[in-house]
Amino acid sequence: MAEVKTRFAPSPTGFLHIGGARTALFNWLYARHFGGTFVLRIEDTDAQRSTQESVDVILEGMKWLGLDWDEGPFYQSERRELYLAEIEKLLAHGKAYRCYCSREELDEKRTKAMDEGKKPKYDGTCRDRTSQAEDKSFTIRFRAPETGKTVVDDMIKGKVVFDNGELDDLIIARSDGSPTYNFVVVVDDATMGITHILRGDDHLNNTPRQIQLYDALGYTAPVFGHMPLILGQDKKRLSKRHGATSVMAYKDMGYLPEAMINFLARLGWSHGDQEIFSKEELIRLFDADNIGKSAGVFNEEKLLWLNAHYIKSRSNSAVAELFLPALKAEGYATQTPPPDAAGEAIKERAKTTLELEAMAKIFYSNEITIDEDAATKFITEDKIEMLSDFAEGLKSITPFTEESISAYMKSFVEERGIKMKNVGPPIRIALTGTMASPDLIKVIKLLGQVESATRIRNALKKTP
Repeated sequence: MAEVKTRFAPSPTGFLHIGGARTALFNWLYARHFGGTFVLRIEDTDAQRSTQESVDVILEGMKWLGLDWDEGPFYQSERRELYLAEIEKLLAHGKAYRCYCSREELDEKRTKAMDEGKKPKYDGTCRDRTSQAEDKSFTIRFRAPETGKTVVDDMIKGKVVFDNGELDDLIIARSDGSPTYNFVVVVDDATMGITHILRGDDHLNNTPRQIQLYDALGYTAPVFGHMPLILGQDKKRLSKRHGATSVMAYKDMGYLPEAMINFLARLGWSHGDQEIFSKEELIRLFDADNIGKSAGVFNEEKLLWLNAHYIKSRSNSAVAELFLPALKAEGYATQTPPPDAAGEAIKERAKTTLELEAMAKIFYSNEITIDEDAATKFITEDKIEMLSDFAEGLKSITPFTEESISAYMKSFVEERGIKMKNVGPPIRIALTGTMASPDLIKVIKLLGQVESATRIRNALKKTP
């Protein structure tokens, strides 16, 4: 295969959403798989809606996901002269023309066509006009072929055929002289040498028009692949009603970039039954042949499961790096216990970095907050003496290891003829303030004999 060159071309009118991130990922993976080039282009021709804030958020999201680009970012707003020059070429060769029809006239034509049961397309009033109206504003339309077919050889959908008679003469420049999306994207992709484009299938109807523009301008069209859109659990197009759709919102909720990359890759692409992929595996295995023809469903439970997997897969020190910055920012002293040891204790239970931070605070807080409902349920009057005895017995454990703590707890329940389920919850709440905490043996070991006993006694003092 000749050198592959793909691109991601977001409009800076908002955040980097889930669908856009998947598009970026698939184009990035395709380029990386073939050792090609990945281009980032910012489509900011909509001056009223485009903002620098949105540009910054998009770039931040790309960097967080690790989707590095080889060229760009290019900005369409800086390429206006190129677009206008290409429009002039089409006008000079009779492949475009000035249209003087007003908006009101176009609305009338559209209404009439619909009343007659026809497709509301432009009727070509100005297509063969020879005179220019000096005192009227005009748009510029592409002179599209009126007969024949335009064929899209789609990498995903296969051959898709469009009847040229169903397509009207596309406006390529507005009355204020600004070029339109379908035109500038063709000029950009052609002049940047883009060879392959993976995008959502909501763009499919634009593709025949764009192919016609490539032909008229004398360029070779890239290979297109149109992916099914991402749906929510209700099988409707993913939107804000399904929850967060911003990539960076998931970062703020405690998700890891490697989990998001893995999750996005599986939204519409597969490799057998494999679910877990490193980025290196994705680059090696990714191809357009395994992009599905049916829509991927956004399952947040699966994303959470993946996130928990990647937290567990990190080394203890790497886990510590996920919670230490937040704890230090809140003024916690994080020397004792060693952060690596805390990381080992909490990574099996935490599903997000926010949960990591909350669990880590158990070990570094001078005073914990006990969940009142949990305390009322588990630290009952009949357990006060038992808990006091347990705290006192902690002093006798030597050496103070996880093995000796486990042996102590086993003998403690056996001697009293009780079950661990009656001992564990009240001890856990006394030590951590909540039932959602790391392994109890590890908690006791990391807190130490004195602190563990002190927390249990303090919890008993607060019991009514």
